[in-house]
Amino acid sequence: MFKLENTTKKLKTTLLTLGVTSLFASSLLANGVSVDGAVKYPTKDGKYGPYHVNTQDVKYNNGREATKNEINIWNIDVKPDLKDLPKYDTKHGKPVMEDGKPKIAKGSAEWGEELYDKNCGMCHGEFGAGGKGYPTLSGGKTADLVIQRLNPADKSPNASVALKTVGSYWPYASTLFWYIQDSMPFTAPKTLTNSEVYAITAFLLSVNEIEVDGEVIDEDFVLSKENFNKIVMPNVDGFYPEVNTKDPQQGVKNMTELLSNPKIYGTGTRCMNDCIKGDVKELLMRIKVDLAPNANQPITAERSWKEPASENSGEDPVVSGNYDTYCSACHSNKAIGAPVIGDKGAWTEVMSKGIDTVYENAINGINAMPPKGGTVLSDEEFKQIVDYMINSSK
Repeated sequence: MFKLENTTKKLKTTLLTLGVTSLFASSLLANGVSVDGAVKYPTKDGKYGPYHVNTQDVKYNNGREATKNEINIWNIDVKPDLKDLPKYDTKHGKPVMEDGKPKIAKGSAEWGEELYDKNCGMCHGEFGAGGKGYPTLSGGKTADLVIQRLNPADKSPNASVALKTVGSYWPYASTLFWYIQDSMPFTAPKTLTNSEVYAITAFLLSVNEIEVDGEVIDEDFVLSKENFNKIVMPNVDGFYPEVNTKDPQQGVKNMTELLSNPKIYGTGTRCMNDCIKGDVKELLMRIKVDLAPNANQPITAERSWKEPASENSGEDPVVSGNYDTYCSACHSNKAIGAPVIGDKGAWTEVMSKGIDTVYENAINGINAMPPKGGTVLSDEEFKQIVDYMINSSK
C-alpha cells in the first residue's frame, strides 16, 4: 500500500504553459541511470535491460504563459496538506459573490444526503452500500485489512477479504473531496459546486461513522475548509512509505528506497512446472455477463456521426434527457447487469413479467437498483423513462 505522492504548484504551472524540459531526464541519462516505476536502472548503449531509452535532449517552448485565472480553473486537486481546499464557491475560477462578499463554500451532511440520493445513489446504492459494477462507499472495518486472500488453489480458499471503503481504507478525506469534485456525478462530472461537494463529502463521512473532535458526524454537521483539518480517517497510518512530507523530494526518496529493496518482493522458491496443487478450474476468473457480442464487432471504416432524433421522431427530449441524466450510467453498460437499452432480447425477458410489474419494480427498486433509480422524479415521470427504454428496444 502506498500513499499518493505530494506534488507542487510549480509543476502545474509548468505543464500548463508547455514549458517542460527534459533536464531531469537528461541529467539521469548523463549519469547512466534510467528511472522506471521509481526504481533506478543502469543504462548502457542507450538501453536498460531490453528497453531503449530516449537520449534526445528535447525542449518545448510552445504556447503562452497561463493566466492566473486559467491556473485557478485547472488547479482543483486537493492533497492531504489541504492547501488547495477551496474556501469559496467559484465559477470560471473566480469566487461567487453573495451580498457583495465571496460566498463561503460549506455543506451539511443532511443536505449531502439529498444530493447523494439525487446524483449518486443510482450507482453506489442507498447510504453508499454499493451497486452492481460500482464501488461500495460505506461499511467495512479497518481492523479487517489484515485479512488476505489465500491461494485460490487451496481446498478452502479464503474468499472473505476485507471490505475496502472510504471509511475503512482511505487514509485522507481530502481524496474523497477531490474525487467527487473532479469526476462525479458519473453522468455529469465537474457540475457540482464546492458547497455541494462539501455536503456530499460530509454525508459519506457520516455514514462511515467518521469522528470529528471525538464525536461521530451527524446530519447537522457542516463541513468547510475551516474544520476539514479536524477529520482523522481510521486508516491514516495504514500506508507506507511516508510520502506526504514537507519536502516533496523526500517523499520521492522514500518511495525509491522502498521499491529498490529486493526484500519486499517474493523470495520463495520459484516453481517452473507442476506448481498448482488442486483443481486448475479454481484459478479461472469468470465474467458473468458475456461481453463477446460487443467486443467482437466487425471492423468498419464508417465515420459518420449518428444523427440526433428529429423533432418528428415522436421522441420527447425531456424524457430522453432524463434517461441520459439518471439511467444511462447503468442501462448503457451491459457489464453492470441491467437490461441495456436497445437489447431486444433483454427487454423481451423483462416485459414477460407484464408492464405493471415492470413499473412496480422500477418505482420501488429491484436488485441493486434503488427506488426510481435514486432520482427524485415523480412516479409518472419515471414511468415515461421506462416506456422510453422499452420502445427504444423493440
